[in-house]
Amino acid sequence: MGYGLELLSGVRSQPVLWLVVGAGLLASTALWVYARRRFLSVRVTTTALWQGGERLEVERIAEIDDVEAPPGTRVLGGGLGVPRKFAEVPLRLTDGTVVLAWARDGAAFREALRETLRDRT
Repeated sequence: MGYGLELLSGVRSQPVLWLVVGAGLLASTALWVYARRRFLSVRVTTTALWQGGERLEVERIAEIDDVEAPPGTRVLGGGLGVPRKFAEVPLRLTDGTVVLAWARDGAAFREALRETLRDRT
C-alpha cells in the first residue's frame, strides 16, 4: 500500500526498501503464528495430555472434578498463568499435587479427559 501511495504521489519510490519491509512483516507474522500454534496447543491422547510444550502422562491424573486450585498453583505448559481467553481446569495428580490445565472450552476438555480416563481403566 505504501509503495502504491508513493507511485501515486509522484515521489521517487524505493521498491527494494518496500520489499524489505514486506519481508520483515511477513517473517514476524509467520513467527507469531508458529508460536501461537506451538505454545497454545492442547492435545489429549490415550496416553498423554499435551499443554503447549509440556507432556503429562494420563496415568498421573487422579481427579478432574471438584478440585480447588490454591494460589500459586503450577500452570501446565510452562507459562506464568493460564493464557488469556482460556478456561482453567484444575487437576489433582496421583502424588496429591494440583496443577492448572487450560483449554478454550473447559467443559469439552474435561469430558475428553473423563473419556480418556474411562478408557484407561
